[in-house]
Amino acid sequence: MSDRVTAAEPLSAVPASPAAPHVDAGDAGYRKDLKSRHVNMIAIGGAIGTGLFLGAGGRMSQAGPSLFIAYAVCGVFAFLVVRALGELVLYRPSSGAFVSYAREFMGEKGAYTAGWLYFLNWSTTAVADITAAATYAHFWAMFSDVPQWILALIALAVVLAANLISVKYFGEMEFWFAIIKVGALVVFMLIGIYLVVTSHEIGGHTPGLATVTDNGGIFPSGVMPMLLLIQGVVFAYASVELCGVAAGETENPEKIMPKAINSIMWRVGLFYVGSVILLALLLPYTAYSGDQSPFVTVFDKLGIPGAAGVMNLVVLTAALSSLNSGLYSTGRILRSMSLAGSAPKFTGVMNKGGVPYGGILLTAGFGILGVGLNYVMPEDAFELVLNFASIGIIGTWAMIMVCSLLFWRRAQEGKVTRPGYNLPWAPYTQIVTLGFLGSVLVLMWMDGGVGRTTVACLPLIAAALVGGWFLVRRRVRTTAAAHRN
Repeated sequence: MSDRVTAAEPLSAVPASPAAPHVDAGDAGYRKDLKSRHVNMIAIGGAIGTGLFLGAGGRMSQAGPSLFIAYAVCGVFAFLVVRALGELVLYRPSSGAFVSYAREFMGEKGAYTAGWLYFLNWSTTAVADITAAATYAHFWAMFSDVPQWILALIALAVVLAANLISVKYFGEMEFWFAIIKVGALVVFMLIGIYLVVTSHEIGGHTPGLATVTDNGGIFPSGVMPMLLLIQGVVFAYASVELCGVAAGETENPEKIMPKAINSIMWRVGLFYVGSVILLALLLPYTAYSGDQSPFVTVFDKLGIPGAAGVMNLVVLTAALSSLNSGLYSTGRILRSMSLAGSAPKFTGVMNKGGVPYGGILLTAGFGILGVGLNYVMPEDAFELVLNFASIGIIGTWAMIMVCSLLFWRRAQEGKVTRPGYNLPWAPYTQIVTLGFLGSVLVLMWMDGGVGRTTVACLPLIAAALVGGWFLVRRRVRTTAAAHRN
């Protein structure tokens, strides 16, 4: 990594021994086995997950066609977050990602907070993913009598085993998972466009613009239901930051990352917004439900033999892909924290394949708790963990934007140089994004029910973070002192 010079000084004025750039102990030991095609497809897979394939059905039934607006708005802010992270990645690639940047710009307390909020995100998302996988499996008659918790346990075991081998296998899995997801969405959109253009009947209904206008318009239940669903839509974009974590195990991130990140914007517009618009044109919003993927609903009503089953297999793949990504990223984040003293020591352990299996097993352990949740309350498990995952996502995105803001300020002071690929309109972009994330919490509270309960738990989450810090701060300081020496 080359030393950076400040923009305020000409090259000739640089001192002979410039200060070394920040080094994160958690970056050592990884293999640079992720190629350009892996990172590009990880970026795609991160932007297309369980929130679209399963969550869109229930949200469509509540908000109607206006759901596409919520996806578009959240998509813009998701892109700004990953663009801010991309700038930091090009400044200094790190497998610790935003935890490493929080450590550099905010100190160990910031890194500790960022890391455990991210763990809250993915430990609860893992529960959502295995719940979704079990729900998808119930579509087939052969699994209909198998308890949901058993299917959830099988899904967790399969993905955990694959994730522990090596990063190369993870990259290959995500590459093909993403190929399947994108391919399925492209096929769905082509078929959907054909059905709309030809006015081909679907389950006795003729698709087209009348499907929207004859069923209450874009806002059949008003604007508020769409606004209240934004916290769930944020969950749909939960993995966009994954490509930033993967940069630490990528060759030539300076060349690969800008292309991968820039592609997220048009993919969000095409796959998320485009798919929701098509769903609204194909069937009345009342035809969808939270119990079944909306894509499966369409193919089921088309009556094409086997089509719904194939689509259901695709959405099952999406859930497993999300779970795979969560285990991968938390393993890396927890290792960065462990080597700084703010996470248990065993989460910093690597195997011969360069996989930090300790952190992966810790996240999988919370997945086991999710299996228990599926046993106790199979009907409400997905909705409950989705709200807590949203809190983790909001916290993670907020920390990324705060790091970006502090990085911008240091650049203004001449202490660092921003890369050519940077977040536009700083610092206003960071401030507006932080305001949006705050408004999502307000909407969660206004929604009542599980959402309000989740927001009410924020003081408990804060208390847990503070209490945890007092438990680890001595080890953190000892570790930091040892690294300095």
